[in-house]
Amino acid sequence: PTGVGKTLSTVFPGLKAMGEGHVDKLFYLTAKTITRSVAEETFSILRSHDMYLKSVTITAKEKLCFLDAPSCNPEDCPYAKGHYDRVNDAVYEVIHREFGITREILLQYAKEFQVCPFEFGLDVSNWVDAIICDYNYVFDPNVRLKRYFSEGVSGEYLFLVDEAHNLVSRGREMYSASLIKEDILLVKRILKSRSRKIAGLLERANKQLLEMKRASETYVIHDNINGFAALVQSLYGELERFMEENRQFEDREMVLDFYFQVRDFLMVFERMDEAYQIYSELLPDGRFFLKLFCMNPANHLQECMKKGQSTVFFSATLLPVLYYKELLSGNLEDYAVYVQSPFPQENRLLLIGGDVSSRYTRRNVKEYEKVADYIEKMVMGKQGNYMVFFPSYQYLKEVEEVWKGRVEEKGFCVSWISQGSRMVEEEKEQFLHLFEEEREESFVAFCVMGGIFSEGIDLKEDRLIGAAIVGTGLPMVCTEQDILKNYFDEKQHKGFDYAYQYPGMNKVMQAAGRVIRTMEDRGVILLLDDRFLRKEYQALFPREWNSYQAVNRENVAEAISNFWVTASP
Repeated sequence: PTGVGKTLSTVFPGLKAMGEGHVDKLFYLTAKTITRSVAEETFSILRSHDMYLKSVTITAKEKLCFLDAPSCNPEDCPYAKGHYDRVNDAVYEVIHREFGITREILLQYAKEFQVCPFEFGLDVSNWVDAIICDYNYVFDPNVRLKRYFSEGVSGEYLFLVDEAHNLVSRGREMYSASLIKEDILLVKRILKSRSRKIAGLLERANKQLLEMKRASETYVIHDNINGFAALVQSLYGELERFMEENRQFEDREMVLDFYFQVRDFLMVFERMDEAYQIYSELLPDGRFFLKLFCMNPANHLQECMKKGQSTVFFSATLLPVLYYKELLSGNLEDYAVYVQSPFPQENRLLLIGGDVSSRYTRRNVKEYEKVADYIEKMVMGKQGNYMVFFPSYQYLKEVEEVWKGRVEEKGFCVSWISQGSRMVEEEKEQFLHLFEEEREESFVAFCVMGGIFSEGIDLKEDRLIGAAIVGTGLPMVCTEQDILKNYFDEKQHKGFDYAYQYPGMNKVMQAAGRVIRTMEDRGVILLLDDRFLRKEYQALFPREWNSYQAVNRENVAEAISNFWVTASP
């Protein structure tokens, strides 16, 4: 369960195994930057209790580069020029002075020694006991750390996969690939005066995609694209030769990006198995693409896990566990443990609003008013900090408009903020810092379910005393979800559950998990959708949700008031 110390309870036995000689190096893998600080803090706690442990956090090159736009050309970057002359001294100094080598420490030493911070971090990783990094550096065939995981290379590694529920969708992304018809035409225009042969191959590829486009009103599943793949293979060979021979020309970066897309497409095509579907789709904006879509990434993930000794997947939301076993490891016999929540149930009030719905057919001003009613009554129940999670940015904005008008009309004292659609790291930190401030009035944060603030953040005690979750978190109906549904239906699974219900409830439980983080925490969880009263949804509730109250807008205020009276210390 959230808040019980999953990180420490996996890291500690991992390091114990290392001390007993079973493991040489520990990889702590995360889906989001914000959760890496939890791992860093855990290692710091262990060091404060005399654990001799060195760790490094590997961050994406784009987030470390001192230049405005990353360029590894020594003529463009003073840190790349002479990097190898200075990097050994930098590595020697940092590993003899530091134990927890964070992003900030890497940047500090990289600037002092005038070396590339990203390459410097990779070199440091050779000399530490634990590496904190994104999933990509172990599982993504294009990004994985070749010094540890290239062909024929493996080691005595332990992989700890945090928030492991995220690896299903991330795995699908890593092992899928696509080509866009309009990109082919763009590259053809750039290269037609430079290489007639490549331009001819691009035109043939465009014509084949055009034939597919004419047969497609929305999307089409393809059984066989061997002819197109053979053409793309020829194109790749010519592009590779051309890029080697032509180091500088106008729009080279665009062509290089396309070259990598072609390479990825062929690499995925060669590794395809029965867990794939090939489909083409005409998008609303007129673009047309062909995609190799990985629906079950388990086989590919398993290949990566075999590079090490053992893997531990952990999360507050790995329910139902057989679903995650099938899509993460592929082995239904893998050992699993469900940890009961130690938090007193009387410290948490779970309410289900039965007179409101977030169904697409019911998204109108009347429903937005109902949601605003619930938010108002939750916030007015006790002064404090609250979060409200919405199914989309659009829904958030609609309710925010209603909420703003209501606050102005009634004049009640409350402050609020809304999550932005593309927040940078500094904005995220400022957003979370607002929960630290002392206020006279209540504070409400409007957020998106499944977004950066619905998991991996730790707002303990009075920093958060309630959360409302609007809707069941179902992914938006789209081509890929439809393909997933049909694929799992054919495999005698419940396609709707695999494509929609399980991922949706996962987001709900993650958002709700922000509220109770310690034994002393008290808070309200408000589920706003009548579907939560149905058996198929309640079957997916965690065990600690076995007691709830069904409420409506008439009696919810009383239920919340009664809770705070009895919950007060």
